This record gives sequence, structure tokens and C-alpha cells, in this order.
Amino acid sequence: MSDFMQQPLAAAAKLAPVWLAAVQERGREQWQATTLPTRKTEAWKYNNLQALQQRFTAVDREAAPRLGKLNYPQLAGSTLVFADGQFREELSRVELPAGARLVRFSEADEAAAETIASQLGSAVNTANHRFAALNDATIADGVFLQIDANTVLDQPIHLVWLTSGQVDALSVNQRLLVQLGANSQASVVESFANTDTGGTAFTNGITELLLGDGAQLNHYRLQLEQGEAVHIGGVHAALAANSTLNSFHLALGSRLKRVDLVAEHRGQGAHCELNGIYLPRGEEQVDYHTCIEHAVPHCTSSETFRGIIGDEATAIFNGRIHIHPDAQKTRAELSNKNLLTSNRAEVNTKPELEIYADDVQCAHGATVAQMDPASLHYLRTRGVPKDEAEVMLSYGFINELVDGIRCEDLRNFLKPMLARRFARNEKLTRHILEEESLESGDE
Repeated sequence: MSDFMQQPLAAAAKLAPVWLAAVQERGREQWQATTLPTRKTEAWKYNNLQALQQRFTAVDREAAPRLGKLNYPQLAGSTLVFADGQFREELSRVELPAGARLVRFSEADEAAAETIASQLGSAVNTANHRFAALNDATIADGVFLQIDANTVLDQPIHLVWLTSGQVDALSVNQRLLVQLGANSQASVVESFANTDTGGTAFTNGITELLLGDGAQLNHYRLQLEQGEAVHIGGVHAALAANSTLNSFHLALGSRLKRVDLVAEHRGQGAHCELNGIYLPRGEEQVDYHTCIEHAVPHCTSSETFRGIIGDEATAIFNGRIHIHPDAQKTRAELSNKNLLTSNRAEVNTKPELEIYADDVQCAHGATVAQMDPASLHYLRTRGVPKDEAEVMLSYGFINELVDGIRCEDLRNFLKPMLARRFARNEKLTRHILEEESLESGDE
């Protein structure tokens, strides 16, 4: 195995609580038995992996990172902020009702540690996800969110993971374990952001979502890192009978950003809705690999991802629906649409259906297109300048998914941020938002 993570591996072994030693050992054994992906590795063949050809160092726990201007949502409810892997109490706020608990791994009591150890990794197949094994191997801290049965949370739980970029080639490990009891309801938001100080940070982030019978979870993961940031992570969900997962993902581009999304239906009547947007530009790259596992009968899933790729950026989308032999009466849909705003932009999209049951309803499709000339001409003939028309069409391409976000505060954060990203000047940003407000009937 490459030595690019040897120093973080050694540091994690010294920092982790004793009860995490078995998890670390399991991860180290799997990590040492594998190799770094290359262009010849099927699941990574479209990625530029040059960013991994360097040694990464562990976080200096004695030095508090200095954070400049950061752009992440300010939401009501509880917020936990981590900077370069270190918990920042002064930026955090925990206000949870009875029946809900937030526990950091490093501060877990004996009962919490026993629960975490028994559930950690139960939704992740590290044999298929080599960087999940690396996450196990370097785990020293994390967050455990536990919601008791029949508990309903009115406010979202917000986890903020920041990288300062002060130290070049810094390695940051992120781990979140969410466990929802039967018939509970909650919303969880994850925000990843970085500063523009020029350093390269490698974030290896894994989130596990465990939904009990009849549980409902709204999960949002915002990948807002830009510049030289490297992020390889995944979200792995296990759905029990009659549970519902509504998940939304947003990725701005950076040097390398790869996210694996896996949802496994383990109980009948489960439903998963998976939506996402990716927006690389410049020479950035974004890669989403998704897999929805229908392992039992009478389950449903709906997946929609849309990408806008500009300049010389690269996007990869691989969406897979796997219908197991016993998963009769399954209904599953997958759609991926891409808009190229430059002749040099590139997208590689591959929707997949793998079906081993005969009584199912499944559909999948993908499109790649440039700006519609007829729509652009229509706007131009009505006095809309070319740059403004292009922004309106781009923004409208993804706006339906943004409008579908159930958390109003999150919608209010994303809409102006996305408008600025497309418009690139404040006057045009205001105009786009005003037009949208008029169309929606807002006062």
C-alpha cells in the first residue's frame, strides 16, 4: 500500500479511545491489503487521481486552526462545528429535546461506547469501498446521533465540517453515525466547507444512516469545498421496514471530489428518495457513484441527479439500481440530466439496472446536452441579454430540485448562493432572484 497516509494512520492509533481499537485494527488490515485506485480501476477510470500522489499529514491537535471567512448555512436547532477535525465548542450549539442524544466518540460513556461499537460499520461494505476501510483505520473521533423510538425533532441537526487549508497536505477524518428508533422523525444537515488560504486538505468522510421501522429521515449533505480541496467520502444508509429516507446532495467542484451513496432496503415497505446537484467549473472534478440495493419485496426508490459542467471541468455520475432475486413488487426510477456550458466541459454518465426479479417496475435514463438554442433565442428576442439568458436557463435547470428541499432555511441559503455562482456579478444575481420571486408569487 502507498505510504501517502502512513503518518495519519500512526497518529490515529495513539489518539483513539481504547474501545475503537478493534475498529481501527479491522480498517488497517483491509487498507493494507488493497491498493490505491488508478485509471485502470473500473470505478475510478474517469478520475484524475494526481491529487493522491503525495503524503498527507495528521492534524496537529495542539494548534487550533484559524478560520477566515467561511460560507455555510446558519440553521435553527443544534449545530456541531469541527475545524480540521477538531471540535469547536465556541461555534457550536446543542439544544436537543428529550429522546435525542448527540455524543462525540471521544467523550462517550461506557453505554454509549458499547452502542457505537456495535453499530459502527453495520451499513458499510468496506470490501467494496476501500476508502471506507481507510476511514475505519484512521478513526479517532466522530459523532453519534441517537433518536429514540416515537421521537419527533422539529429542528434540524447541523454538522459542520471545516478545513482551514493552513497546512498543506492535511488529512482530516470525518465520521457520523445516525440511529433512528422506530417511528421517529428527524432532519440532519451536513455541511463541508473550506477557506481559500491555498493549502490542500484531504477529507475522508463517512456517514452511516440507520433507520428503524417506520422512521423518517431528511438528510442533506452539502459539499461546498472548492479550490485545492480533496474529498473522498460516502453516505451509507440501511432502511428497515416502512422507513423513509429523503436525501439531497449538492457538490461544488474542487480538485478531486468523489462521493459514494449507498441505500439498502432491508425491510419491506421502505422508500428512498435520492436527489442531487453537481456544479464543477474551471478544471474541477466531481464524481458521484450511487447504488440503491433493493434486497426485499415491496420497496420503492426515486433518484434524480442533475449536473451543470462548465469551462474545462469534469463530472462523473454512475447510478446503479440493484434488484435482488427476492425483491418482487419493486418500483424504482433513476434519472440523470447534464448541461454542458462549454465545448471543453466533460461528463461521463452511466445509469445501470441490475435486475434479478421478474415482477418489478423500473426505469432509468440519462441525457447530456448543451444550452437549448431555441430557448436562448426566445429570451434574446424578448430583450434579455445573452449572459442573463444563459444564467436563467442554467438556474432553471436545477431549481426544481432546490425547491424540493423540505428545510426552508436551507433553501434560503442555497438559492442566492447558486444564483451568485451562475451570475458572477451581484446585479445579475439580484435580477435572477427577483424573477424567481415573481414567478413563485412571493410578496
